[in-house]
Parts: sequence; structure tokens; C-alpha cells
Amino acid sequence: LQLYHFTRESYDFLFHHDTIKTVIKMKTQEDMQLFWAQAKALIESETDFTANLANISALIKEFYGDACSWAGFYLLKENELVLGPFQGKVACTRIPIGKGVCGTAVKTRQTQIVKNVHEFPGHIACDGGSNSEIVVNITKNNQCYGVIDLDSYQFETFGTQDALILETLAEIISELF
Repeated sequence: LQLYHFTRESYDFLFHHDTIKTVIKMKTQEDMQLFWAQAKALIESETDFTANLANISALIKEFYGDACSWAGFYLLKENELVLGPFQGKVACTRIPIGKGVCGTAVKTRQTQIVKNVHEFPGHIACDGGSNSEIVVNITKNNQCYGVIDLDSYQFETFGTQDALILETLAEIISELF
């Protein structure tokens, strides 16, 4: 299994520009294909559910680097989201459906891209330093099993390309359920 590394062009870009956020916007198709292939390889080589999600959260954090302050999972259990494996600071343990960005994603069954969490009605601040967030549902056969959640200390970090990256990852992960 090969770990994710920026392409040479990404390194050049990183050292000649001021913000990590810009690097996130320039993921190439090759970067995304490698990321998805690595996720598949991690899952194919391990049968333990928790180990798989732990490694996938590490892969996400590695892929997004410093632009992502928190990456992990909340799993749907008895009509609430319960904290799963993650990378980052201590997090909220339980989130009711319909509350915060994660609960809203589950309730609406839609990816939530929040450019400024301070403007999101009912935002749950697990980390007061978080300024933007993206949440993607993990579904299989039209049933939601949880979400992928990423936070950033920067505003406007995540966009439609990130939604595509993480929605495809969610499809890969859905095979675990």
C-alpha cells in the first residue's frame, strides 16, 4: 500500500502560494484516483470495521493535510449520531439527528458544505477554532449508516470538488456495512 503524497506540481504550488486552501482546490483527477484506490486497498486488506474507519480517517487527514483540522466519522445508532474513529481534537460524542451540521446532513440526506460554521443555524462547536465544515452521508441501499465529517480552521475550505471526493469515498466505505 502506497501512502498518499502530493504530486510534484502540488509541491511546487504549495511552496509558491500563501494558503493551503488553494492547494485543496487544485486536486487533480490523478490525486483523487490515488486517494480512492488507497481507501479501497485499506478496506480490502482488513476485515475489522473499527480498524478500517480509523485508517480511512488517517488517510483523509493525510490527503487534506493542514487544511483539515478534524476528520472522522459519526455512526448512526438508535436515531442519533455517535462518534466513531477520527483524527483531531476531542470531539462531541453524540449528535441528535437534525442538530448541527452532521445531524442536518442525516436529516436532509444531503451533503452539507458550510463555508462559515458561525453562520450555520444550530452549529455545534466541538472545537471553537473550527470555521468551515463538510459532512457527507454514508448510505447503502437508501439507508444512512453515518457521516464523514471534516472541519477546518480556515473559512471556505471545502467546495464541490471536496463533495465529489468524499461522496465517492462514502460509496467505497458503504461496502463495510
